Amino acid sequence: MKRFNTTAVCIPSKHYMVDITERVKAIKKLVDYGEYFTINRARQYGKTTTLRALKQLLIEEYDVLSLSFDGITHANFETEKTFVKALCRMLMNDASVFKLIPQEIKSQLDDYIGRREEQAALDEMFITLQRWCAISEKPLVLFIDEVDSATNNQVFLDFLALLRKGYIAREAEDAPSFQSVILAGVTDVKHLKSKIRGEAEAKENSPWNIAADFTIDMSLPEDGIKGMLDEYEADHHTGMDTAVLAKLIRTYTNGYPFLVSRICQLIDQGMLPDTFEGRDTPWTEDGILEAVKYIISEKNTLFDSLMGKIRSFDDLRSQLKEILFNGESVAFMQYNKQQEQLIMYGFIINNHNKIAVANRIFEMLLYNYFIDESRFTEEMRGDALDNKPEFIKGGELDIPLIMERFIKTQEYIRNLKDEEAERRFIEEEGREKFLTYLSPIINGVGTFSVEERNRDRRRMDVVIHYRGRRYIIGLKIWHGDRYNAKGEQQILDYLDSYGLDTGYLLSFSFNKTKAPGVEEVHIGDKTIFEGIV
Repeated sequence: MKRFNTTAVCIPSKHYMVDITERVKAIKKLVDYGEYFTINRARQYGKTTTLRALKQLLIEEYDVLSLSFDGITHANFETEKTFVKALCRMLMNDASVFKLIPQEIKSQLDDYIGRREEQAALDEMFITLQRWCAISEKPLVLFIDEVDSATNNQVFLDFLALLRKGYIAREAEDAPSFQSVILAGVTDVKHLKSKIRGEAEAKENSPWNIAADFTIDMSLPEDGIKGMLDEYEADHHTGMDTAVLAKLIRTYTNGYPFLVSRICQLIDQGMLPDTFEGRDTPWTEDGILEAVKYIISEKNTLFDSLMGKIRSFDDLRSQLKEILFNGESVAFMQYNKQQEQLIMYGFIINNHNKIAVANRIFEMLLYNYFIDESRFTEEMRGDALDNKPEFIKGGELDIPLIMERFIKTQEYIRNLKDEEAERRFIEEEGREKFLTYLSPIINGVGTFSVEERNRDRRRMDVVIHYRGRRYIIGLKIWHGDRYNAKGEQQILDYLDSYGLDTGYLLSFSFNKTKAPGVEEVHIGDKTIFEGIV
C-alpha cells in the first residue's frame, strides 16, 4: 500500500505524490534545445524526485548519466587529480551509468582510477568525455545532483569552466559535447564566483554564465494536490472532499512539496491521536488545520535552516517583522544579498516586486518567533496567563473578554500625554502587543493566521483556529466612522465566507473622545463585537 513520503526521493509506485508529468515535459524541452542549466530550489523541494522522473522520460532518446555529489568527500575536492579519480569511480560504480559506457571509455576511466604517478588532470578526463560524446549512439545528458557539497571548492569551479568550454565549442565549432548538463542543489551556481574568489571578481566571470535561466514552477498546484488526494481516496474511501482539502493545503503551503506531503503524512499515519480517532475523521478542514498546528510546533531541519537564516540577517529580519505586524511594503531588490539568500533557500518570494514570506506556515512560524522575542512579551504574557481560565469557557474562546482585558492593560501602560509615544503605539506597536497578548491564551491548542489581502498599514485580519472553531478579528487604526463602516463590511464578508454569525473588530484610536471598551453591534443577522483601544 502506498504512503506519503517526506524523506529522500518520491517513487510513484510506492508513494502518493502529485503528478509532475507536465513539469518534467517542460524541462525536457530545455534538454531538447541543448541547454545547460541549474535546478536550484530550496531543501525538500522535489529536485531529486524531478530528476528521477526526467531521467525516465529522457532514456528513450538520450543516454543519461545521473550522478550525485553527496558521495564525494571533502578530500576528493582537494586537488583536481583526486577529483578526477572520484568522478571516474562514480561513473564506473553506478550500475545504470556503467552499462552505457563504451568499452574503450571504460578502459580509459579504469586507467585514470588506477594511476599512481602522473595522475589524470581535469582537461585529460574531459578529452575522454568528449570522445564518449562523439562515439555514443545517443546524445549524452549529464545530471549532477547535490552540487552544494562542491560549491566551496576551486576544483569544482574548474570543472564548471571545462563544461562551459565544451558548450561553447559545441555551439561555435560543432564539437562533440554533452547534449545537456543539469546541476541540482540549493545553491545558485551562478553565484559561486563570489563565494570563492572574493568581491573583486564576483559574478561577472562565473564559470556557469552559459547556463539558461530555469524558470519552471516547481511548487505543487492545487489541481495536482487534488489529484493526489483523489488517488488516496480511491484506495481508502474516507469520504473526504478532495477539492476543498486541496485548496486549503495549497493555501497554507503555497505548494511547498515537503509541507504538502507532511500535512498528508500526519493525517494518514494517525499522528494526531489527541484530536481524532480513526483514519477517516481527520480528512477534513479541521484535520488539515490540526496538522498545520503540529507542523509549526515540531523541530525539523527545514525550520532550523529558516530560523538560522533569519537570525543571520538583522536588516531583513526587521523588514519581515514590519511586513507581518505593520503591513509595510518592502521592495524586491534583485541585487540585495540578504533577499537573494532567503529567496534561494525558499523562505521568501518576489510577489509583484515586493518581498513576502513564501507560505502561510512559514509566516505562522515567524509570528511565533517574533512574538517570543518581542520586548512586550513579559508585560503582555503575564496578564494574559493570569486571566486565561476566564478566557476559555466550555472549550470556546471568549474573544470579547480577551479584547476587554487587553484594552484594560493598555489604559495603564500607555502615555496619552506623549503624542510621539501614542503615535508609535497605535501605528507600530498595537497589533504586535495584541498578538503577543493572544499567543499564550491559545498556545498549544490553537493557532492564528493573518489574511494577506487585508494586511496593510491600516488593517489586518486575524483568523484564530481553536478546537475546531474559527474566530475572525479585524485589527485596524481608527480613521473615522466612515472607515469603520468599511471595516465592519469586510468582517461581514469574512463571516459569510466562513459561515459564521459573529465577528470581532479591534480599533486603535488617536481620537481621545472615543471611550475605550467593547460594544456589541448587530448588523442584519450578524453580530460584531467592536473594541476601542
